[in-house]
Amino acid sequence: MITPVKNIRSILLKASLLLPVLTATTGLHSQTAGDLTMHVDPFIGTAGTGHTFPGACAPFGLIQAGPETGNLSWRYCSGYNADDDSITGFTQTRLNGTGVPDLGDIRLFPFQQLAADGKYISSYRKQSQKASPGFYTVEIDDVKVQLAATEHTAFHQYQFKKGGKGYVLLDLQSGLMGGGQKIEYRVKDASIRFVDDKTITGYNEVKGWVGRKFFYVIQFDRPYRIKETLQAKEGEKAKRIILEFDLSSTNTIKLKLGLSVVDNDGALASLKAESPGWDINVVRASAKAKWNQLLSRAIVSGDRVQKTNFYTSLYHLFIQPNNIADLDGRYRGANDSIATAASKAYYSTFSLWDTYRAANPLYTLLAPDRVDGMIETMLIHQEVAGILPIWTLWGKENYCMIGNHAIPVIVDAYLKGFRGFDAEKAFGAIKKSSLKSHLKSDWETYNKYGYYPFDSVKTESVSRTLESAFDDHCVAQMARALNRQDDYNYFSRRAGFYRNLLDPETHMMRGKDSKGNWRTPFNLFSLSHSASHGGDYTEGNAWQYTWQVQHDAPGLIDLMGGKKVFAGKLDTLFTIKSPDSAKVLDVTGLIGQYAHGNEPSHHVIYWYNYADQAYKTQELVRTVFDQFYLPKPDGLCGNDDCGQMSAWYIFSAMGFYPANPVGGEYIIGAPQIPQVTLSLPGGKTFSIEAKALSAKNKYVASVVLNGKRLNDFRIQHADIVKGGKLVFTMTDKPVTNNL
Repeated sequence: MITPVKNIRSILLKASLLLPVLTATTGLHSQTAGDLTMHVDPFIGTAGTGHTFPGACAPFGLIQAGPETGNLSWRYCSGYNADDDSITGFTQTRLNGTGVPDLGDIRLFPFQQLAADGKYISSYRKQSQKASPGFYTVEIDDVKVQLAATEHTAFHQYQFKKGGKGYVLLDLQSGLMGGGQKIEYRVKDASIRFVDDKTITGYNEVKGWVGRKFFYVIQFDRPYRIKETLQAKEGEKAKRIILEFDLSSTNTIKLKLGLSVVDNDGALASLKAESPGWDINVVRASAKAKWNQLLSRAIVSGDRVQKTNFYTSLYHLFIQPNNIADLDGRYRGANDSIATAASKAYYSTFSLWDTYRAANPLYTLLAPDRVDGMIETMLIHQEVAGILPIWTLWGKENYCMIGNHAIPVIVDAYLKGFRGFDAEKAFGAIKKSSLKSHLKSDWETYNKYGYYPFDSVKTESVSRTLESAFDDHCVAQMARALNRQDDYNYFSRRAGFYRNLLDPETHMMRGKDSKGNWRTPFNLFSLSHSASHGGDYTEGNAWQYTWQVQHDAPGLIDLMGGKKVFAGKLDTLFTIKSPDSAKVLDVTGLIGQYAHGNEPSHHVIYWYNYADQAYKTQELVRTVFDQFYLPKPDGLCGNDDCGQMSAWYIFSAMGFYPANPVGGEYIIGAPQIPQVTLSLPGGKTFSIEAKALSAKNKYVASVVLNGKRLNDFRIQHADIVKGGKLVFTMTDKPVTNNL
């Protein structure tokens, strides 16, 4: 049935009225900007190595309903690649821009022709495929598919080409997995209940990147009957069922699906509260209103491409972390027990090795209403698991990556004035995680040698040392703020451990054994990819990791022999080429040895400021924008990594970046859009203007903050949240004394 136009307009009007209500709950100033979702292109990053997806989701929601085009390889970390010509179904959950696949739960596939071989896959018309925040649609062989989402529910609408019979494959066994894994053994336990001829409920326990449980309730708008249960393969625990529908009165089938990590009651409650009706336009309009409320926190002036890139980056930023709690606040925690969050929020999908660098600092500016909840989740996790989160998915720790990077996130928030969590409790959790050894953090070895020796720590010894030293710096800063002098002294000493691995001959971070001998031979280009490939570095080499001293650029400059040597080393970083054999998946977006497609490089462009050569930072920012952030499916040069790549873009577009993400300061770069106005709590705004910005005018002639010339290459977070105006004047020639 087609909804009359006047009713759709009424629905959209009601949704738009949600905006002031939503804004009132956040305490943030609302800006009038119209429909900003029109500038979001969810297909950016869906090809190449971006690993994003074009499905329907609400901000920070549990559900990400969208198409699946492949599985069982690194190419399909999100289950979708825009270069593919076929669709295998529509699943309800996925990850945004990660380098490891998981989720892809509950595959649904509508069709009209039964497949003799039991394999269901369809070509699709790419020109029919459209997506916007909260909505996705495509035409496959027999069906026009439309998807919409709320935080905990997905709405599917299937319009079949003809009457007669329509079918839906409900595949509860499938899910996203990596190469060499077997889907048949993914599900550890499952149950399903056919409540009536319109309702199906069930439960799955699965093991992928983490072990987790989910509960679902599926409701159809018309009766189904079970046409066939496909034969189970060896190892399968969940069913694959073909449901049949009578299309004699209408050729459209609608279904709603609620999801919970707790129980079926939670899934059903979400369906009743978030998606009570059967009009997909209502769900779509509600999602659009929520996305507009968030996107309007930054109002951008610029051309079509600039707005598309900026608002798509904001969209990717706000997909996660995901609130996995039910509406009543119940959630399933790290030890699989059920608890209730007083705030009704319990966040997960914490890709902290990536996001501590810029995404989490950006939340403190553009989603401050979420920050306390994120940190409270981390503290609860530590109480149960014994350590702060490292990389959590659906409340479970996967120990992916290195470092203890919940620490900088918590410390950064505290130093910026966030007080929605217990500071003493937070410091206790931080200190325990920094003193009690756990996977990839062997504090006894670290303390004994002042670094991780490569003969006792066989993989990532250099990277683990450097990232631990940064975390220790963060602990020291919070200790100082809490007047804990002994703790400040202890962790400040450990923060200097990076000095023990700077080779004075090569001026590079180099592996050292337990006897103090440097790794020999020393290959500057040798890339290692986490623990799976051995080596002293994590997804990088000595060129990329030498700069992983975010807390002490001046100290690194002194170790290298001064600003001239330091700047020369940076010059070489951006020009020297790798041997053809030196390649790994995550080290992409290369400018010389600088790898913008991977996070350890992200702050390095800004370090020319410390060597009094800011104009080189300005040149390189423009190069990255021109080459690595393009408005097309393969327009990202690396995994978006839960919004970190996008956060780099947003900060850099505005003209500054948190090179030290707990310093309370941002390093000045070069703005890439004419004007941005940020909405801040208390009705304040902060605007950034780039006068005379153009393709030629990529250099900064001067910077003025609230009418006064800025004579430093830093701007303070405190200056921004007070409200005000930052004005860049751009020019076409390098300026050596502008900051």
